[in-house]
Amino acid sequence: MSKVGPVTRWGKRQVARSRVRAGRALRVLHDDLWTWQADPLPPSVWLRWFPHGVVCLAALGVLLGDAGQLGDGGGIEPGFALVIGVTAGGAMVVALWRPVVAWWLSLAAMLVGAFAVRAEMVPGGDKFTWPWTAAGLVAHLFVLLLLALRVRTRVSLEALALTALLTYLIQGVVGGQNFQPTGQLAVILFTVVVVLGIALRGRREARTQLAEQTSLTAEERARRTLLEERGRIARELHDVVAHHMSVISIQAQVAPLLVENPPDELKENLAGIRQNALEALTELRRVLGVLRAEHPNALEAPEGSDAAPHAPQPTLDRLDALVDNIRAAGLTVALDSSGTRRPLPPGVELSAYRIVQEALSNVLRHAPGATARVHLTHLPIGLRVEVSNTRPKRAPAPSQGAGHGLLGMRERVAMLDGTLTAHPLPGGGYQVAAFLPTDGPDLPAAPFPDSPTDPFADSSTEPFTKDDTP
Repeated sequence: MSKVGPVTRWGKRQVARSRVRAGRALRVLHDDLWTWQADPLPPSVWLRWFPHGVVCLAALGVLLGDAGQLGDGGGIEPGFALVIGVTAGGAMVVALWRPVVAWWLSLAAMLVGAFAVRAEMVPGGDKFTWPWTAAGLVAHLFVLLLLALRVRTRVSLEALALTALLTYLIQGVVGGQNFQPTGQLAVILFTVVVVLGIALRGRREARTQLAEQTSLTAEERARRTLLEERGRIARELHDVVAHHMSVISIQAQVAPLLVENPPDELKENLAGIRQNALEALTELRRVLGVLRAEHPNALEAPEGSDAAPHAPQPTLDRLDALVDNIRAAGLTVALDSSGTRRPLPPGVELSAYRIVQEALSNVLRHAPGATARVHLTHLPIGLRVEVSNTRPKRAPAPSQGAGHGLLGMRERVAMLDGTLTAHPLPGGGYQVAAFLPTDGPDLPAAPFPDSPTDPFADSSTEPFTKDDTP
């Protein structure tokens, strides 16, 4: 009994495993074969030519049918009948690219075949479908349909009218001795086909125009939304910033009158504050004008519009005025340059000016009592800007900045595919250095040294860190 028990358990396990395998196989079979999942053919160039192949097969049928009908029933020589059949069938193929030329070919095939059959007509013989054979009628229907789908309505109606006129002249005026007329049926079918083609073409054009109008409406809605948002931003800027700057300007103008015998230094500082406030208001008005304008870029404004060009953006030519303004605020700044100055792109000039402006503003805020140095190095492949300051003489006031100064500098430099470094100096100062290339991203940016030399090496050694920008 001790041997039977393990054998029995092993057999049961084998049966259970077989059932599991069978169940898995059935599930796989069910998932593979019992499904409605679509598995389309991959895109193929041959599929695009499939309709053309069908037309070519139909043209071959028209060729054989027309040649046989003209040769057997019309009594025309087989070689001549084959030429007429080739012309009628070839018109169907030519209609895929040049429907007007195909219409002329089909009409010519009908005329030649009709006069050739008329010459073979004898009284009392078998009646022949004339002037349009069955195959020629099919070929001309196809040609007129493609003509109406691809050309203007006027051209389609002119082709239909001329076809009907020639059919009437051959059957009604010229006539024959013994034939079965097909002119009335042909004109009716031609009219139906042309009307159908014109309707389909009009529907396609209407859908195209509707799509274009929808796109224009969406663009106009987006433009209107953008203008409304810019207007809202302009109102908020005006309400928040312009009011306070105006108050600062007025207070700076009135303050000397409130003090008896104010010192000249106080008058000079207050005059500088008022001048800075007025310049800030001027810049703010320019920004608000751009936000409120429908064409913020005067160069892109349409001719005859009221959009006037705005004042130019600052360049390095105004750097001396910027430094003088900073000096008037109490910061000692040294400005020098090296290298041969060359004409720079406007983006490089503006970015260099803004980097110096932001860096010196940071020195004013975060390094009280420090001295600053601005050095521009003009290189054949770009411009290097270095702004450094010494260790501050006193602790800076708590800053409420959000740290966007360095971010703005990096964005400007990245836009020009340049490089920027911002780090403390060994003597306790700080340095912002940027390289702005002038010839695009393919040129290598000049790297800055890992351990820059401190232009103020005689300063104390305690480090100074900035919280708002680098």
